[in-house]
Order: sequence, then C-alpha cells, then structure tokens
Amino acid sequence: MCIRDSYYSVETFELLLCYKMKYPAKITLLRGNHEARQINTIYGFYDEVERKYGNSNPWKYCCEVFDCLGIAAIVDGRIFCIHAGLSPLIPTVNQINQIERRMDIPHEGGYCDIMWSDPEEYIEKWGINSRGAGWIFGRKPATEFLFLNDLEMIARSHQLVQEGYKHYFDKKLVTVWSCPNYCYRCGNLASIM
Repeated sequence: MCIRDSYYSVETFELLLCYKMKYPAKITLLRGNHEARQINTIYGFYDEVERKYGNSNPWKYCCEVFDCLGIAAIVDGRIFCIHAGLSPLIPTVNQINQIERRMDIPHEGGYCDIMWSDPEEYIEKWGINSRGAGWIFGRKPATEFLFLNDLEMIARSHQLVQEGYKHYFDKKLVTVWSCPNYCYRCGNLASIM
C-alpha cells in the first residue's frame, strides 16, 4: 500500500479499509515505508488529512492502523509478498513473523531493511542503498531466501518501473508498480498481479 503523492490518498486508504472489513479473508493490506509517521508527513499524507478533516486527529488514527498492518504475506504457499525487499538480518519468514510491528518503522535494523531494500541485477550479494536505508540485494540473497523458505517468487513494489512491472533474477522476483503516471508526471504504466 502506498499513501503518498496522490490527491486521494485518504480516500484510497479508507476504501481499502472498507474492503478489508467487508471481505476480511480476501483482502490483505501490507505496510510500506510510507506508512511511517515521518515519511508520510514529509510526502503529504499529513497535509492531505489536515486539509480534508480540519485537524490532525484522523492522521493519528490512520498511523495507529498503519502500525497494525501486516509486514509480509505468502500467496498460495509460493509467492512471498512484501513492500520493499530483503534484509541480511532476516533470512526466514518465521523471523518476520516475530517482528513487533505495532510501532513506527525504526530507522535501522531488519524491520527498516525490509521496508526500504531494493533488488539490483548488477550485484551478487548485498550493497549500500542510495536511499539511505535498507540495502540493495542481488541474486544470491534472493535465491537463498526463496530456498530457505521453500518459496518460488518474491513480489514487491517500492520502486517506480516505467512498464508497470519488472522481473529480476530469472523471474524469481517481480516489482509490481500500481500507480499509473506516478506523481501526475512520470508517464509510467501500472500493473497488478
């Protein structure tokens, strides 16, 4: 889920919550890096809530809900879904399940990493992420994670891709970008999976 850079982030989030209430077994909402207080304040969600509701209380309530959102999901026992990527500190899904998520996203550590990390074809293992948080990771960490957890694919978002989706590592990882014409200026396509 991403609540940034849109004129309708509040309404989109409210609609997704309504879908979750109506179809609880069919909708899974995952937390991303923009569902953190500092980031969504910088990127306009706080201002949008203030403008639409006249005070910051609804923003506080939204942030409390963000703190409760899942971090990852597994679809059909095969596809690992996460907002961003992997962490060298978290090699297994069981470790993700043990993360205390009912807090704001920390600025470092495994929880931070999985909210900020990005795949990169040109490196084999781990590298410094230019975003200033998380890591860039190559084929080896991705294939090891899949093997250790008996999974087939990683599905993630977090990075704009012009075609709406992009495969990495012989289709073992896919970035799915669901925001067409991102920020009303990028001219990119969107996709769903």
